[in-house]
Amino acid sequence: MSTPSIFFVGITGYIGSSVVNRLLALETPYPITALTRSKDKAELIDSLRPHVKAVVGTMEDLDLLEEQASKHDITINTANADDLPATQAILRGQAKRKEETGHRPILIHTSGTGVLSDKAAGRYPGMNIYTDLYPTNDSNPPLKGIDSLPDTQPHRNVDLAILAADRNSHIRSFIIFPSTIYGLSKGELIEKGIGNNHSLQMPSLIKASIDRGQAGMIGEGKNIWPNVHIHDIGDLFIIVFKLAIKGNAGNHGHQGYFFGESGEYTLFGAAEAMGQALVKRGLSKTALPSTFTKEEIDKYFEGSDYLGSNSRCRGDRSRKIGWKPKYDNADFFDSIDPEVEDVLKSKGPNGFDFKMFH
Repeated sequence: MSTPSIFFVGITGYIGSSVVNRLLALETPYPITALTRSKDKAELIDSLRPHVKAVVGTMEDLDLLEEQASKHDITINTANADDLPATQAILRGQAKRKEETGHRPILIHTSGTGVLSDKAAGRYPGMNIYTDLYPTNDSNPPLKGIDSLPDTQPHRNVDLAILAADRNSHIRSFIIFPSTIYGLSKGELIEKGIGNNHSLQMPSLIKASIDRGQAGMIGEGKNIWPNVHIHDIGDLFIIVFKLAIKGNAGNHGHQGYFFGESGEYTLFGAAEAMGQALVKRGLSKTALPSTFTKEEIDKYFEGSDYLGSNSRCRGDRSRKIGWKPKYDNADFFDSIDPEVEDVLKSKGPNGFDFKMFH
């Protein structure tokens, strides 16, 4: 049997570059075709290995996405978790692949634990905790299943389209749900200027805090989120990838959910650590965070109080298949000071570019 080929979407991103670094380190040289919008980065991607090539295009090039998905055995998407048209194009291509080969192609898709988010707005810690394995009403605390979520939750419409394709036997789907990813990424793709080395969620909060001269939070910052280091989430993708290509029955679709989490934090706790980093650099007079005003939420987060939501989960299935995260909560808080330093380097003469953070 020939080596399965991969169509990779999101190679220049924070998650994507970390995953490709690991794919390149595997003993088997899997042929990879990677989507990029930049001709300059396409040249860099082409120079990585003989079995890696770039195709120039965007997530809006639906015909291209469909065509490439139809030509490959595996599609890995680490780009926008909310892009339904792009996902539908990939699924159409994979359905064609199934028709032509008789084999169900694999889709490894990146969702996120934002699918679990509520409307707490920083007012209270959430009590609902979800598992990627088996819901248990009699445990303490009870663990809820992902399939109990309303269809209206963030990312859910895309995830449901993927699950439907799996159910219809067009594909075998594996959905990975990273939580708050932290840490400055390293590796070959970063060194060669292909990948992005920092996340979005915490840096967005850092930028806003620097701009206002004091660490900020949504509401009282009582809400809770899970966290995971970028190197641990990269490892999880490879473990899921190896599971997928084994082809064992019953490990995909509704049995193919994988949470990436290795600790929890409150928004107040994260903001206070940012405050300490600001005080250390003379950028704030106090380490204590204060509540963002409505005007600040509009300015920094496009009016969204998403950072004040709760999202709580346990990566039980992820650990069952052999994932062993190396980083913990202490590492999350230790990462904030160097992240502040890195964010400061990105500040332009007109301040920061405030972009949507989720």
